[in-house]
Amino acid sequence: MLDKAGMDALFHGARSQNGFLDRPVAPALLRELYDLVKMGPTSANCSPLRVIFLTSAEARQRLLPALSPGNVAKTTSAPVTCVLGYDTRFYEHARQLFPHNPQMYDGFAGNAAHAQTTAFRNATLQAGYFILAARALGLDCGPMSGFDESAVNASFFADGRFRVNFLCNLGYGDRAKLFGRLPRLPFDDACTLL
Repeated sequence: MLDKAGMDALFHGARSQNGFLDRPVAPALLRELYDLVKMGPTSANCSPLRVIFLTSAEARQRLLPALSPGNVAKTTSAPVTCVLGYDTRFYEHARQLFPHNPQMYDGFAGNAAHAQTTAFRNATLQAGYFILAARALGLDCGPMSGFDESAVNASFFADGRFRVNFLCNLGYGDRAKLFGRLPRLPFDDACTLL
């Protein structure tokens, strides 16, 4: 069980960042991040998350035209921006990911809607692991959904196999750029015990 400091790092003290310090993120840390994320469970181990780590100014420049105006400054300040996407044909990795029963994935190949739903749901689950793993490694996150999805897909996933889910800036947050924490729904408003 995590102690209070661990819980604060992942939840209570962690915040969505609006600006970042001028401090690079080591490529080895990005590898360590993915190595944690890949260990989280997905249905039938389908593992559809795909991540493009934009680490150079040139790479982020490709993304800027697709961003909502409010996301430009925070993205240009981040040392890394991640395009969190998903593989619509994840089932092609059946032998690698589900070797004891690769036929389990056969139903996805002929049913694009089922494959799409499964890929999106499980990649979103993995993206949640991504944020928690980044925080556990001492990184701050700025997840974003303010962007033109078609433009991001055209720029980074032109062949159509992969699709963007959302974006996430990574680095070391500038606490001076944080907004006050917004309220959350209490248990009784969000949960039901049956």
